[in-house]
Amino acid sequence: MRILGVDPGSHATGFGSIERVAGRFVHRCHGVLRPPAGASIAARLHYLHTELLAVSRAEAPDAVVVERVFLAANPRSALILGQARGAVLASLGEAGVKVVELSARQVKKSVTGTGAAGKSQVQAMVTRLLALAEVPAADAADALALALTYAQAGPLADLPMSTRRRSSRQAMTRLVMERLP
Repeated sequence: MRILGVDPGSHATGFGSIERVAGRFVHRCHGVLRPPAGASIAARLHYLHTELLAVSRAEAPDAVVVERVFLAANPRSALILGQARGAVLASLGEAGVKVVELSARQVKKSVTGTGAAGKSQVQAMVTRLLALAEVPAADAADALALALTYAQAGPLADLPMSTRRRSSRQAMTRLVMERLP
């Protein structure tokens, strides 16, 4: 199974590809797409679309994992990030690959053990888990962490978090109720 992770951004979009080989996760490639500085938003989005389409076609992933949008304090930043995500999703749609979205908190918790982990913690764990010779850039490490999280969770990653929590709570409630006199 080959998985591509993508951490979208209008100034830097990280990508990372891993593959499951004989029960282990093997690093394939990673990098950061940086649109030309000072380019218009339209030119940056076109650059992201074109370059990510080339990466996804070269890697031929079974699934692509994209970081889900978080709430930003600055509405302008949130809008631009949404546009970058749109360009990313459009390129993946054109490539015809399965797209899964995960939250940053889910990914951090999966890779480091805490949902509040910092960028350096994610970089360190990704480097260790994939036995990389060098620490990847923060955006590339986030993309590799997305791919690792999906690879470890498999089809469970496709379930919404609220569904998983509700099911666990309902099961626990039933178990407790069955044991009450």
